Amino acid sequence: MKIKKQTLYHILFILTILIILYPIFFIIANAFKPLKEAYHTVLSLIPQPFTFENFTYLFENIPIVKITLNTFIIATTVTLVKLTLSFFASYAFVYYKIKGQRWLYLLIISTMFIPFTVTMIPNYIIMSKFGLIDNIIGVILPQFADAMGVFLLTQTMRGIPIPLIEAATLDNIKQPLIMRKIIFPLIKHSVTSTGIWFFITSWNEFIWPVLILKSIDNYTLPLAMQMYISSEGGTNFTTAMAISLITMAVPLGLYAIFQKYIISTFISSGIK
Repeated sequence: MKIKKQTLYHILFILTILIILYPIFFIIANAFKPLKEAYHTVLSLIPQPFTFENFTYLFENIPIVKITLNTFIIATTVTLVKLTLSFFASYAFVYYKIKGQRWLYLLIISTMFIPFTVTMIPNYIIMSKFGLIDNIIGVILPQFADAMGVFLLTQTMRGIPIPLIEAATLDNIKQPLIMRKIIFPLIKHSVTSTGIWFFITSWNEFIWPVLILKSIDNYTLPLAMQMYISSEGGTNFTTAMAISLITMAVPLGLYAIFQKYIISTFISSGIK
């Protein structure tokens, strides 16, 4: 009976892996297929014949390098500013005592439950008044503050003993040095994993950029992908898959580089 259960669990585990990985292999395979061949063998994971024509088409017809750079600039800027503001805000909430602090924290955290569709129109009007329509700065600015980052880093910092900070303060160590030399090394894994989450979220953002950006030169990768997908099923399906492959390459590369930080964050969270 025990062997049957283990066999069933292994089968379910393998099916789960296949369901998760199949779309990725689907993208890779169809990115290297000719368009006519892809419609006949769309589910096949072996491109026959193997071709780079979809990538050649991209480089010849749209500024794919600039579009990728736009996406990288937006995601990197948003991530760095979000992390910085979240770090300072979390430090203030944990180690400073201010009147009404608890209510202010709850007010900030409550903004996580406000749907994006509610703030979308006010943000669009503000960006329009500043003349930032069709400008990547208009995509970046509304994403600077993030309540989720404040929540995650605050929870992590609460695990650091306050007497440690008080002892450093009594030794006349300045606050910037305390944050850089004491706090940051203790929470760097959480900061790194939070930063990767910020980066991937911004990298994949579609709705806000499609409202702000109008010209192809200012597009991001998700917008460029949409150019080749129509309601009828796609006018250039394999080109869309080629853009999809470029789009997922950077986040996967980041995970490969920083996976030890992400895993250690999950492990430390589990221990707590």
